[in-house]
Amino acid sequence: MTAEDLATVLVCPATRTPLRLDAERHEWVSDEAGLAYPIRDGVPVLLIEDARRV
Repeated sequence: MTAEDLATVLVCPATRTPLRLDAERHEWVSDEAGLAYPIRDGVPVLLIEDARRV
């Protein structure tokens, strides 16, 4: 599955809004929630407690 494919199905667990990929930082960002979810070993970690505030 490509990043474009993931972008069509991934949503923020806090707000249920779409995420955008920040490929430079290796994270998925929820602009609505102000959270960035890390990508570890190629897998998005969509746990609110592991997200970073942006």
